[in-house]
Amino acid sequence: MSNGSLILIPTPIGNLEDITLRAVRMLREVDAVVAEDTRVSGRLLQHLGVSKPLISFHTNNEHRMVSGLVQRLCDGQRLALVSDAGTPGISDPGFLLVRAAIAAGIPVECLPGPTAFVPALVVSGLPCERFVYEGFLPQKKGRRTRIEALKDEARTMVIYESPHRMVRLLGELIETLGADRPASASRELSKLHEETRRGTLGELLAHFTTHEPRGEFVVVVGGKDE
Repeated sequence: MSNGSLILIPTPIGNLEDITLRAVRMLREVDAVVAEDTRVSGRLLQHLGVSKPLISFHTNNEHRMVSGLVQRLCDGQRLALVSDAGTPGISDPGFLLVRAAIAAGIPVECLPGPTAFVPALVVSGLPCERFVYEGFLPQKKGRRTRIEALKDEARTMVIYESPHRMVRLLGELIETLGADRPASASRELSKLHEETRRGTLGELLAHFTTHEPRGEFVVVVGGKDE
C-alpha cells in the first residue's frame, strides 16, 4: 500500500470566517483529524458540516502517539493535523509528528492560514521586516535566561503571554530592556473585543497594572537601536 500524507491545517484564532475554502475541502477529504482538543475541533467540524474521526494529540500524549500515527500514515491514511487555534506547530503540538513523518518518507504539507503573531506584529507599528519569535517563555526555569538573551537583540521581538502573567512579563522586560522600549500588546485577535495598545513598556505596565489583563496576548517589543 502506498504511503498516506500528513496535512497541517490552520484553524481560526477567533473569527470562524477566517477558515479557508481549501482548509474546509482538505478536512472533508482526509481519513481522520488529529486534534489538540477533540472537543474544540469537534465543534469546528460541526460548524463546517464535516464529520470525521477525531484523534486526540496534545502536549501530554504526543510522545507516545507519534509512532501509531506514523504507522497509520505508512498504511496509506491521509491525516489532518489541527490545533485549537492557529497553525499547528507554532506554540502548539505538531513538531514531533512532522519530524517523524518526514523521517518515514511521508509527504507533509502545511496550508497557509491563521496564526496570532502575524496580525499582532503588523499592527504594532514596529519594524516587521526582521523579527524574532519567542512564543511562550518558560514559566519558571530558564525564564530569566531567555529574557536576558534578548537584551541586545536588534530585531523586533514577539512573545506570547497569558493574562495572569502579563504584568509580570512587562516588569521583567523593563528590568532587562528598559521602560522606554517601544512595544505593543494585542489581545483577542479577530474576536469581538480585539484590542491593541501601543506605547513604551513602562506605559503598557502602567495600563495593565490598573486594568486587569483579559484574553491571550501577543506582545511585540522593539529591538535595540543599532
